[in-house]
Amino acid sequence: MSISTDTLNSINGTTSTTTPTANEAGSTDRFLKLLVTQMQNQDPLNPMDNAQITSQMAQISTVDGITALNKTVQGLNTQFAQMQALQGAALVGHNVTVEGSGLTISDGKGIGGFELDAAANNVKVEILDTAGKVVDTLQLGAASSGTNGFTWDAGSVADGSNYSFRVTATSGAATVKTTPLMLDYVAAVRMDGTEMKLELLRSGSVAYSDVKAFN
Repeated sequence: MSISTDTLNSINGTTSTTTPTANEAGSTDRFLKLLVTQMQNQDPLNPMDNAQITSQMAQISTVDGITALNKTVQGLNTQFAQMQALQGAALVGHNVTVEGSGLTISDGKGIGGFELDAAANNVKVEILDTAGKVVDTLQLGAASSGTNGFTWDAGSVADGSNYSFRVTATSGAATVKTTPLMLDYVAAVRMDGTEMKLELLRSGSVAYSDVKAFN
């Protein structure tokens, strides 16, 4: 004699033919009581098969294990969110590098950067004023793949001016994909569900995972 799946489901008030899940972990005690009662009242001439008992005990043990694992994962998720919030709070008032074409102008210098998908033998950076007009061009020559930076002599351009830039790169006759990078100021942080967002002065709301570097 064995405890059928239907019997277990009837304990939980269901008629499903599926095995117990982590959501049904509350039936563990009743399962064990029923198993003990069944063993006590089994036919001595036709006792329960050891393999059947082992299988049913393994089944309920698995349910308990899944329940414990779920609780552990939930706890880790909570701790991770708290750690992210603490890390984000420490970033307020600092600069970060994110994707964008805004030029940071300070003390007569403009600072920007870019990522190259592959090495290039000719990189050109065009500086654009607030009206989008090209005011200067930098010929940087060859550059390696990955992250690169540049500095522009801004002359009398006021600090904080909303200048921008664009980058083109080639390797021989082929165009190399570029991604512009800019410095931005972290004004605040907030949690959006389980995801942390940085509120940046120029770029607005940016996911923590999208930050390229912390300056």
